[in-house]
Amino acid sequence: MKHHALALPLLLLAGCATVQPADRPISPARLSDDVRVLASEPFGGRAPGTEGETRTVEWLIGQLQAIGLEPGGPGGEWTQPVPLVRTQLQPGRTLARAGGTTLDLAQGRDVYVSTVKPVDRVEIAQAPMVFVGYGVSAPERGWDDFKDVDLQGKVAVFLVNDPDFAAAPGEPAAGRFGDRTMTYYGRWTYKFEEAARRGAVAALIVHDTEGAGYGWDTVTAPAGENYDIADATGRLALQGWLEGDAAARLFAASGLDLAAQRRAARSPDFRPVPLTATFTADIPVTHDRLQSRNVLARIPGTTRPEEVVMYGAHWDAYGRGAPDAEGRTIRPGANDDAMGVAGLLEIARAFKSAPAPERSVVFGFWTAEERGLLGSEAYAIRPVYPPAQTVANITLDILQTGGRAKDVILVGQGQNTLEDDLAREAARQHRVVTAETLPERGLFYRADHFSLAKRGVPTLLFMAISGVPDLREGGREAGRTWLNDYMRCYHQTCDAWSADLDFAAAVEDVDLAYAVGRDLATSTRWPEWKEGSEFRPIRQESLSR
Repeated sequence: MKHHALALPLLLLAGCATVQPADRPISPARLSDDVRVLASEPFGGRAPGTEGETRTVEWLIGQLQAIGLEPGGPGGEWTQPVPLVRTQLQPGRTLARAGGTTLDLAQGRDVYVSTVKPVDRVEIAQAPMVFVGYGVSAPERGWDDFKDVDLQGKVAVFLVNDPDFAAAPGEPAAGRFGDRTMTYYGRWTYKFEEAARRGAVAALIVHDTEGAGYGWDTVTAPAGENYDIADATGRLALQGWLEGDAAARLFAASGLDLAAQRRAARSPDFRPVPLTATFTADIPVTHDRLQSRNVLARIPGTTRPEEVVMYGAHWDAYGRGAPDAEGRTIRPGANDDAMGVAGLLEIARAFKSAPAPERSVVFGFWTAEERGLLGSEAYAIRPVYPPAQTVANITLDILQTGGRAKDVILVGQGQNTLEDDLAREAARQHRVVTAETLPERGLFYRADHFSLAKRGVPTLLFMAISGVPDLREGGREAGRTWLNDYMRCYHQTCDAWSADLDFAAAVEDVDLAYAVGRDLATSTRWPEWKEGSEFRPIRQESLSR
């Protein structure tokens, strides 16, 4: 510990900004050093609007200046303002009444809720509860779970993921969505948005680890805190999750079997089921507005500077929370996503050590990803570089540190031609591309690249939790061990820097991201969305303007 305490100030001052020889531009030692700084105690878990943000943004700007980049934000600034509202639930009460039974729903145990409304108190008095199945309205797939049932003033109860996620062959839902590959209809964000559009006062999603892709600890990690872009409209009074066993008890108290209702929801004939239950909440809320910031940097192109190749990573993590078993309160986000930030810095150094690109290269370090992709969404609402002129977005968000791998995991197979570029560059590393093996996690819709994809920009996401890597030592069994170990620390205090992390393994993926972007930055090619992608029409429309 004394060694770390002495070394850290030197890292902060030096910034690890020296350039390696061009034949090995990405340095595992620098990657490790930068992650170690960002995940250190002085940065406090890098929550937006805290001293940790101030320190992080200042440190990032210092690094980018040392590397030799230009400011890339609006008006030639390093930062883009992102006004946010922050809410924090205080101790209160949530309960359900079904028949003569009162179910106290303890926050963090039976239910996890939050609000994004800047109000002093959330008060919901005996609101009727309605089970809406998967809560999907997808006319292009011939699916409507709502059947015009009025949700005004009610609490909508959803299942997580898509209707075909758990469907057996031959069931009506089988193959109607993405099978085991989550679509946007399966994301909690879609379900909350749909409930709000239909006038619900609150929405609760029944949690199960397999369908959600993460455990209950991940759900409860924000500890009642939430964020939104300031002055947003069309929001629920309360939103969150029902723990699986608590949901089963609630359904049973309403005379329903949850397992049977799950099966019924896997049919396009499903109709919403009113529960013989009401939901009551009385929860004080503290709230404030804060000014967070994206950090943007740029390398101007020599011949086509108006065309932009963009890299992205989020600088934020979860800040401080309840003490763990060892008394640690800081959730340092070493891999999620200090690793991605460090990777972008390494890519920037690599670009600066090579001949200048023909197209401009922009580096976006986003705030509030952990609060719902808010920083990248704020950028996409008010882009500094028009989407039609943005060639591609390449995002780093959690890299594999278990050992060098024979493959690289592709998130969102079949979406766009960047996957072909990835395969070409991976072959040069004697690696192959493996489609995500955990597509039910819906990761294509859970990282900052999605904010750009929604505006038609072709994207490539590096996110190691999307599948089990095939490690050169130990194969997929070793890869599964790494993934399981990491997921136990996902959003927790143990996502911390350690000398045991294999930064050489992470470097291989950073190398790939650099190579794909470098090729685009020195060419006239424009990646395309493939036939069948929901983003292809958006891109075609933006390019035709």
